[in-house]
Amino acid sequence: MLKTFVAAITATAVVAGGGVAAAANISGAGATFPAPVYAKWAESYKAQTNNALNYQAIGSGGGKKQIIANTVDFGASDKPMKPDELAANGLQQFPTVIGGVVPVMNLPGVKAGQVRLTGDVLADIYLGLIKKWNDPVIASWNKGVPLPNLPITVVHRSDGSGTSFLFTSYLTSENPKWAAGPGANDAVNWPVGLGGKGNDGVAAFVKQTPGSIGYVEYAYAKQNAMDYAVMRNKAGKWVLPTAANFAAAAAGAKWNAAPGFYLLLLDQPGASAWPITGATFILVHSKQTNAQAGHDVLSFFDWAYKNGDAAAAALDYVTLPEPVKALVRKSWKTVVGPDGKPVYK
Repeated sequence: MLKTFVAAITATAVVAGGGVAAAANISGAGATFPAPVYAKWAESYKAQTNNALNYQAIGSGGGKKQIIANTVDFGASDKPMKPDELAANGLQQFPTVIGGVVPVMNLPGVKAGQVRLTGDVLADIYLGLIKKWNDPVIASWNKGVPLPNLPITVVHRSDGSGTSFLFTSYLTSENPKWAAGPGANDAVNWPVGLGGKGNDGVAAFVKQTPGSIGYVEYAYAKQNAMDYAVMRNKAGKWVLPTAANFAAAAAGAKWNAAPGFYLLLLDQPGASAWPITGATFILVHSKQTNAQAGHDVLSFFDWAYKNGDAAAAALDYVTLPEPVKALVRKSWKTVVGPDGKPVYK
C-alpha cells in the first residue's frame, strides 16, 4: 500500500486539580516535499511538550496563498520567495531541511538504480519527444539494461508545487527546448502526461502504471520502495539519490550571502552532488497579529533544530549545519508582534 504522510495533531493538557487547558495548537500548510519529516517532528513535539501542529500538505502554491491570506500560522514552500516578493507580502522565510527530487519509474524487470538518465534525456521524455523506454537515445546510456518495449507514461504534479519548481528549473538548465517551452515554475503547461496531486499523488500514479515515470522527493521513493534513476551530475559522474549526495550538493551553500535565505542548490559542482537538490522553507509574517501564535511557530522550529535532526536523517533529508541554524535564529528577532517587540527570544 502506498504510504502517505500527514501531520495533523491536536491535543489538550490536563492540569493539576483536574482542570483542562488547551495546549498550544499551531497551523501550517504547504509543501508536500517536507511533509514526512514535519509529521515525525509533530509527533515527537506533542509527546514532549503536549503542544500540537496541524499541517496540511497541499503543495507549495497553496501554502503561499494561505500564509499571504493569513489563514494559517505559517506557510511552507520548496520554491523560495525572492526578497522583493517577501517584502511585498510582509513575509520572511527560513530553511528547515534539504532533500532531493528523484525520477521514479515503474519498469517491469528493471531494478532501482539500474537505469541511467541525463537531464537532457529526462526533459525530452517530459516534452513527449521520447515515447518508448527502449528508444535508442535511452538505450545508448543503458547498455545491458533490459529496457522494456513499453510506451512511456509521463506523470507530473497537478497542483502548484515547489517540487515541480525544482524539477522544471533543472530541466530548463539542461535542455534548450524545455527552456524555450514550458520553462521553470511551480506550475507549468505540461506538454504530455497525467497529473497527480502532491508527491504522494505522483507516487501513486507511478506505482499503479507500468511504463510510467514521475518525480518525487526521495523520502516518498524510499518509503514506498519505488524504482529510481541514476542521474549524471554537473561533474559528469553517475550518482545515486542518497543523503550523502544531497549533502554534497549543499556543501558549498553560502546561506550568509543569500538575502532572505533565497538560495537554489540545483546542479552543483562536486563529484558526488545529486543534481536535483533543494532546501524547503517556512514562511511567516514579519509582523504578527497574534504574538503568541508567532511565538509558538518559532518555538516549534527551534525545537526541531535542536531535537529533530535524527528523525530527518532517518528519512534521508539533510539537516542544516549549526552555523546556518544560528543565522536563522538571528533572523527571527525581526518577527515582531503588534507591540513591535520580537515574539520569540
